[in-house]
Amino acid sequence: MADIKQKLFAEFPPITTEEWEAKINADLKGKDYERALVWRTQEGFNVRPYYRQENLKELNYLDSLPGEFPFVRGNKKTNNDWFVRQNIFVQDFAEANKKALDVLGKGVTSLGFLFSECSSVTKESLAVLLKDICLEAAEVNLVCSCDNSNCAQVFADYISKGNWDASKVVASVSIDPIGTMVLQGKLDNDALASLKTNIEKAKAVKNLRTIAVHGKFFANSGSSITQELAFSLAQGAEYLTQLTEAGVSIDNAAKAIKFNFGISNNYFMEIAKLRTARLLWAKIVEAYSPECKCSAKLIAHSETNRYNKTVYDPYVNMLRTQTEAMSAVLGGAHSVTVLPFNAIYEETTEFSERIARNQQALLKEESHLDKIADPSAGSYYIENLTASLADEAWKLFLAVQDKGGFIAAFKEGFVQAEIKAMAAQRDKNIALRRENLLGTNQFPNFTEKITAEFDGSLFEAVDLTEEGAEVETLKPYRGAQAFEALRYTTDMYSKENKRPLAFMLTIGNLTFRKARAQFACNFFAVAGFSVVDNNGFATVEEGVAAAKAAGADIVVVCSSDDEYATIVPAVAEQLDEEILVVAGVPACQAELEAKGITNFIHVKSNILEELKAYQSKLGI
Repeated sequence: MADIKQKLFAEFPPITTEEWEAKINADLKGKDYERALVWRTQEGFNVRPYYRQENLKELNYLDSLPGEFPFVRGNKKTNNDWFVRQNIFVQDFAEANKKALDVLGKGVTSLGFLFSECSSVTKESLAVLLKDICLEAAEVNLVCSCDNSNCAQVFADYISKGNWDASKVVASVSIDPIGTMVLQGKLDNDALASLKTNIEKAKAVKNLRTIAVHGKFFANSGSSITQELAFSLAQGAEYLTQLTEAGVSIDNAAKAIKFNFGISNNYFMEIAKLRTARLLWAKIVEAYSPECKCSAKLIAHSETNRYNKTVYDPYVNMLRTQTEAMSAVLGGAHSVTVLPFNAIYEETTEFSERIARNQQALLKEESHLDKIADPSAGSYYIENLTASLADEAWKLFLAVQDKGGFIAAFKEGFVQAEIKAMAAQRDKNIALRRENLLGTNQFPNFTEKITAEFDGSLFEAVDLTEEGAEVETLKPYRGAQAFEALRYTTDMYSKENKRPLAFMLTIGNLTFRKARAQFACNFFAVAGFSVVDNNGFATVEEGVAAAKAAGADIVVVCSSDDEYATIVPAVAEQLDEEILVVAGVPACQAELEAKGITNFIHVKSNILEELKAYQSKLGI
């Protein structure tokens, strides 16, 4: 065996980083290394094309085991199990109970009861809602819209006087007056003051958390992952300060808080986000000198973001939520909610809810991601993402603290300004297709048409600002909304009018015409226009005749740059009312523009603005 090992070592000698870099630069053949291989993230740091063991030398937290402070490697020592949560909107308590019992038999282990009217939550109504539910086996979460509600006290009293072992009940009540200020613009000081009372009343149920931090509000408003982390931690720190100053011990205060994060489609960064959140929260709580370091465990519920979900090609939402759930699980989430694929535009169905549940069942029963503690351990890439994300989030967290804490920073407008700037950049990236939303701004389903009449609010930001708001609020929205409104306008127009037709006049060089026709078809289909591709025409006359016969509204010339100088003017001479478009940025563009040919589409086009312009030209 020793001889075999020696032979293997001799055959595969160690390769230094310098040797790797030399090989990479040789293969780049003069291309700029930084531009070609380094990922410039929106999180404030760059990601290298590869990492090695030497990149882990400075990461001190790697000395700890899963379940040990600072919990970056997870809160559990022996497994990675999580609660599978499904939310239920409570309008009728008996019906909500019936649905809860049904889904508990289908793989759900955590229930989120969402109340529109918190005053309806009484000991009697809870008895109806929780009838026949084993509260020692399933997590229960009461999400109340009113921060002054006594949900926590009612629930704690209900449990303590029941037949359950209160020490085995895991539950939460979502009281978040600061989060309410973020969305509605007013801070209820009475609600802040009542947090202490709720914590004291909840002591009867050891694992009942009564305060929520909603990081998903930031995520769904267009924030970066760094911003979601930093502002969530700053909000959590604000609660710690308020509570400890009110006389609550740091241990009790920290154990009362539950974080609710969104999950984006940035797969590896989301894994790193939860690991970073536990690391930084542990350090924050440690600064308050708790009696037990176990108080510094961050409990995170993760919910798939609405920001990147789409109305068009909605089944793609299943692909998005599957990878999102997987990243949250690998990151060590306490519980996960997968929103059904149609949740953003209609009432969810039995089918969509079943698919959402089964997506998590796959991760447990087939992928076994619940079996291994810290399943992402040892990845040089993820460990470095965690460290980099921690550095950037901590800088932003400290910037908030320098302004007096989260409440002061929000009242000043600092938080809103940071998120709005990031959201604007992301909107621009989506418009330029640097950030792709499959089926919406890239590779749309050509045959999909929406005939249902949606409320216009579906394509607008959610504004929950109250009258007399004291501060500017965050307004959650979806990145796809502008594109969806664009295509929906075409769909509604086409219910009574001819759907616009973009015709590909393919001619000349085979390689260029095919590539540019494919690009142009995708381009115009994004706006819901019908598109016609062609194998190629022998002459301009043949192509123009075919376009007219097809009833084209837009004629897109697809050829090579060298041939455009002669082909495009010839096409222009034979068109009548049709809009002429050139696919590409040819060297002869200035010459063509001098002849009145001004429409060019290419990979650097702002597709959103240009498609709006074409709609306007067509009278849509």
